[in-house]
Amino acid sequence: ELLLPIFPRETILITPLIGVYEHDDTIFYLQSGLPIYSHPKESVDHFRYFTAKLITLKRCRQTDIVNAFHVSSDSVARSVKLFQDEGESGFFGEDQRHGKSHKMLPERIARIQKMLDNGVSGYRAAKKEKISEGTIRYWIAKGKIKKNNKQYRKPDLSN
Repeated sequence: ELLLPIFPRETILITPLIGVYEHDDTIFYLQSGLPIYSHPKESVDHFRYFTAKLITLKRCRQTDIVNAFHVSSDSVARSVKLFQDEGESGFFGEDQRHGKSHKMLPERIARIQKMLDNGVSGYRAAKKEKISEGTIRYWIAKGKIKKNNKQYRKPDLSN
């Protein structure tokens, strides 16, 4: 559940010239008392986009956004970087991964499957690939990787 940002019911000033308030589940931004932007209250992408734009255009500082909306400075910095690198499409464009995990590309899946087939544990395979063991368990549950069903047997030392 997303708790932040906190939008004020009454107008508050982000800077001496920029204000914000909520009315009927819509967030309104004002400059010198005139509306300059609005978005639905639930749209975190619109919030991040517009606040990053304000910062990039030097209408306010990151600390102004952090203090006004009680969000983390790291999230504001990430939004500003995304806006500077990709612009509006970084917030509203299509996800370029198209349902594919950046961690588990076909080459990695093949390497992990080979390790599991050779009796390497999921934990060891995960460490070797520098991913979490949970990622391997997830892909096993999805059926993309087959778990090695060979039982480990202690060598017979009685001879």
